Amino acid sequence: MRGVLGHFKELDSAVDAITELKHKRLGDVTVFTPTPRHEFEAAVQPPTSPVRRYMLVGGLSGCIFGYWMAIWASNYWPLVVGGKAISTWIPYTVFGFEVFVLVGALSTVAGLFIHARIPRLTMTVGYDPRFSRGDYGIWVECTPEQFASAEALLKKHGAVEVRGER
Repeated sequence: MRGVLGHFKELDSAVDAITELKHKRLGDVTVFTPTPRHEFEAAVQPPTSPVRRYMLVGGLSGCIFGYWMAIWASNYWPLVVGGKAISTWIPYTVFGFEVFVLVGALSTVAGLFIHARIPRLTMTVGYDPRFSRGDYGIWVECTPEQFASAEALLKKHGAVEVRGER
């Protein structure tokens, strides 16, 4: 067995089960819920998403590229107006900002797809269609030695059904 799946009808009992599973460190916890709930986020305490780094690197790269492209174009096709300098940074700020937003947004979407593993080609282990209709599921990936204690803990907190999955 690779883990235990607990099926819960009540939100509070599922949150209490997650809190105790995390406290006892029985294994990695995955929660299935029909809608996002802040109670689960507080109980699971997920790590900070690395996607924001994609936005930072992509945005700064886009800004540099935007400035470079505008300055290159004005130097390649110079248009001298009133004896002013051909390449100045002030008029190119708008273009640099626009490319910053474009490349930053595209890199954010790419980072989201990479870290969310989209497209997911295999079925998620432990998923049950009932979890899309209003019930909650807790998947605990644990070793065979921890299987019995995880199963007992889920039943103690009011799981309607507990079963081992491969």
